[in-house]
Amino acid sequence: MRNEVTDKESRRRLGRSVFALIVGSLVAIILSIGTDVGLHLLGMFPALGQPTSDPLLLLATAYRTLYGVFSSYVVARLAPDKPMQHALVGGVIGLVVSVGGAVATWNSGLGPHWYTLTLIALSIPAAWTGGKLRLMQLHGEMAAQ
Repeated sequence: MRNEVTDKESRRRLGRSVFALIVGSLVAIILSIGTDVGLHLLGMFPALGQPTSDPLLLLATAYRTLYGVFSSYVVARLAPDKPMQHALVGGVIGLVVSVGGAVATWNSGLGPHWYTLTLIALSIPAAWTGGKLRLMQLHGEMAAQ
């Protein structure tokens, strides 16, 4: 009987972990694509498939990094336990996606290599920051009790 309860709880925690990672990933994707589309509609970004200038890519780097921090916080907030580890797993997912994006666009002429390399370099620090924000929040909640 004890093993059944432990197995059930284990599956439940795994399900909550996967849910946290999916929701965090969706937050990052929706915010990033939504901002991209909005900036295209406002005429700030060039037409799709056209090269983007360095200042605009710097702007994209900034908001994607902020969205990475926020989505990692969401992952850590929804995690059943070990919020920092969950946030960092989300960061690894972001790292893999960023590497894939770099490989797919490396010789496309759509922009400079610094942009994709910067997204790769910032994915884990952004995830750590989001996890740290959640840990600080939890510490503040415990101190208030």
